[in-house]
Amino acid sequence: MGSAIVAGLLKAGWRPSDVTIVEHLADRSTVLEGMFPGVQIVGEIGEAENAVIAVKPGTAAEVCRQLAANGATRVLSIAAGVSVETLQKAAGEHCAVVRSMPNTPALVGEGVSAVCGSARCTEADVQWAEAILGAVGTVVRVEERLMDAVTAVSGSGPAYLFLVAEALIDAGVKEGLSHDVADALVRQLLVGSGRLLQQTGEDPVELRRKVTSPNGVTAAAIATLESNGLRSALEETVRSAVKRSREMGQ
Repeated sequence: MGSAIVAGLLKAGWRPSDVTIVEHLADRSTVLEGMFPGVQIVGEIGEAENAVIAVKPGTAAEVCRQLAANGATRVLSIAAGVSVETLQKAAGEHCAVVRSMPNTPALVGEGVSAVCGSARCTEADVQWAEAILGAVGTVVRVEERLMDAVTAVSGSGPAYLFLVAEALIDAGVKEGLSHDVADALVRQLLVGSGRLLQQTGEDPVELRRKVTSPNGVTAAAIATLESNGLRSALEETVRSAVKRSREMGQ
């Protein structure tokens, strides 16, 4: 995810010389040098004014502390499950911390991220974080108490849709389609449906109704999904993800 953000910033017009990546692993540093020519890759945290931390949750607070000690005044965290209060406490009173939850479509510039600032943050601090994440998709603001729900819906959400893609491809193959044809159909199905949902701005309920003719093929299919508990399964899925996200934050 960190690499996706760097790529987005460079595409948005940032100069490579304005970006520094901290990477402890030599092999990964070599890969990053090839990906981002002109961007400085270093092995240790140095002086910094603004920073994005894309690390494992267990090390996020310590990294915040180190950045603040090296002069950072703003930090944006994309570490899952770590509260903004925990991060702000580690950073101290002279560094503003914003917590965020992006998702993997950021890799292709189509991500969605939620942000919440600590009590130390000004409007300018939150807008700075929004500008960083806006380079790889859209951004919404939420309260800290809702970040676990964001994680469960949009953070983990791509995996749910990929599972649907897997299942639809398998179902198509079982009905006689070749794997290549089923794969092509399902990929474009998700891309086209997503764009329709985004570009029309219509309620998903209305879009579903438009394609579901009474007593038609789609109506029979939707009835099967409903009778097999699709809605309750998704509700339980999100509930389980929220629970796990809260556990990780403790």
